[in-house]
Amino acid sequence: CKMIDVIALGELLIDFVSTESGVSLAEAPAFQKAPGGAPANVAVGLARLGVRSGFIGKVGDEDFGHFLAQTLAQNGVDTSGLQFSQQARTMLAFVSLRADGEREFMFYRHPSADMLLRPDEIDADYVGAAKVFHYGSISLISEPSRSATLAAVQLAREHDVLISYDPNLRRALWPSDEAARQGMLEGWQFAHVAKVSYEELAFLSGQDDLGKAAAQLWHDDMRLLVVTEGRAGCRYVTA
Repeated sequence: CKMIDVIALGELLIDFVSTESGVSLAEAPAFQKAPGGAPANVAVGLARLGVRSGFIGKVGDEDFGHFLAQTLAQNGVDTSGLQFSQQARTMLAFVSLRADGEREFMFYRHPSADMLLRPDEIDADYVGAAKVFHYGSISLISEPSRSATLAAVQLAREHDVLISYDPNLRRALWPSDEAARQGMLEGWQFAHVAKVSYEELAFLSGQDDLGKAAAQLWHDDMRLLVVTEGRAGCRYVTA
């Protein structure tokens, strides 16, 4: 088993990004293919910084899936935990940057391959040997990927691996806001380190004040909470 310091688990997808910014998806004249997926971005970013990182997830056994696998490998990410699905295709997201600077997303996952990752596809030795395990909330939305994610988190806990979590609010993917809050908090309870945007922090806590929100969401296992605030930088909270 290869020694991997940080393992990220979750969605790996194709972002089709509007070639023009400041427009809605309906107005976008064309889209450019880009590799995406928040946990995969973390694995690639770490590999580029010289950290030995690996990725666990599932893509379709088709051109897009193989393009993504190649992209990870070319960036130095270990792909031994990546599975290929015959049942479903790689997740797609169409993205535009609106005039107000916010992104607009439309997701294609009915279901997509990432949603079909199963608990029996998680290699216990692979996860247990890591120093850090990172995951997001998208893989917690539906079964079987939810059970696979929680199984991996449990393995990480048993082996005293540092657990990092990105709640990554995508309202359109959940059945309701309440389901999103509950599901994201289910992942939150295991985190030693969590990274949220200010908007996500307010969504999860129901509080607008950063100090109150952080105090409400803090738990005994937490060591670091990072709150990103766009161009204002970020703030961090410790015990």
